[in-house]
Amino acid sequence: MSDFRQRALDYHAFPKPGKISVELSTPAATVDDLALAYSPGVAEPVREIAADPNEAYRYTAKGNMVAVISNGTAILGLGNLGPLASKPVMEGKALLFKRFANLDSIDIEVKHRTTEEFISTVANIADTFGGINLEDIKAPECFEIEKELIKRCKIPIFHDDQHGTAIVTAAGMLNALEIQNKNIKESKFVCLGAGAAAIACMELLIKCGAQREKIYMLDRNGIIHTRRESLTEHKALFANNTDKRTLEDAMEDADVFLGVSGPDLLPPEALALMAPNPIVFACSNPDPEITPELAHSVRDDLIMATGRSDYPNQVNNVLCFPFIFRGALDVRASQINDEMKVAAVEAIRSVSKMPVPEEVLTASNVKSLTFGKEYIIPKPMDPRLCKTIATAVAQAAIDSGVAHIDKLPDNYLE
Repeated sequence: MSDFRQRALDYHAFPKPGKISVELSTPAATVDDLALAYSPGVAEPVREIAADPNEAYRYTAKGNMVAVISNGTAILGLGNLGPLASKPVMEGKALLFKRFANLDSIDIEVKHRTTEEFISTVANIADTFGGINLEDIKAPECFEIEKELIKRCKIPIFHDDQHGTAIVTAAGMLNALEIQNKNIKESKFVCLGAGAAAIACMELLIKCGAQREKIYMLDRNGIIHTRRESLTEHKALFANNTDKRTLEDAMEDADVFLGVSGPDLLPPEALALMAPNPIVFACSNPDPEITPELAHSVRDDLIMATGRSDYPNQVNNVLCFPFIFRGALDVRASQINDEMKVAAVEAIRSVSKMPVPEEVLTASNVKSLTFGKEYIIPKPMDPRLCKTIATAVAQAAIDSGVAHIDKLPDNYLE
């Protein structure tokens, strides 16, 4: 057994199994404390909430609680291993919510026979929480699940594998385009992969200015084009009217490559076909579509990003999802809409351009970081992310009319 594997197993097993627990937030030392916490005192907030459901935000933990929910059908890069096997990942997500945004979080793993069963289960428990983070649910079911839950629930529903990936990708991509002196409206994109993350990334980039007709999306059968049959609803949105069929065809003079597919799927010969000053986001984890070492040996004019922490420019969802929920819950948003997502993109971009604090350099084990080819997105440990992103998201929720609180306090998150 490798040393890292054993360390990982020990981390999850000790000092006690799992990574999260429940702590008390009020006194429970005396008989009087217990009388207030439970019977008879608990009857008072019960009456208040029965009269006005919004009082749940005043008298319970609902407003600071996120549920992380999965059916285990697309666990990391491991595939459909079932709900229980997804529990370590969901606990990990709960850990990240607490560590980075001080949001309480609980994981829920759902067994079901049909998509409707899953949707109904989650919808029926949704009012317990301030928000729901869907995780590791395979496409195309994830699209229907999120869409229906948004319709049925009055709290934010966010499938992080789609939108968290898209937000961080868009932030890094826009910065990379700026550094490479490329206009997003004129840039040609190649997206290798056509699952939930790929589609969400490209849809958000379109909202940021990319032109749909300049996007070439590929699945296992090559380029998705208008003459292909039996395309899913979401793939059909990216069917390009083109005679191009292969990855090499698409890569010729491309400005941007986005990989959300699998390891070693971008040949160096295809990379060589790209336009001057290309941008390569090889985000397959743990092994990218092309390694940075190989990519840089082929092109010395590119900007490279991966999903890995041991290379520069890590595309990591933790840069956004805790803070998006922080902002959304703090103004009691009913949903996380496009305006809030774009606000998060711009907030992440802005942090990249700020001078980097010494504590971030130390945590990142580097001597310096300056906005440029090797630093297009912030490091996850940057303490400015929470306030910057949460404030932008909360204000976007207020401005777009989905918030139930219409003003942030002057000292918000200070």
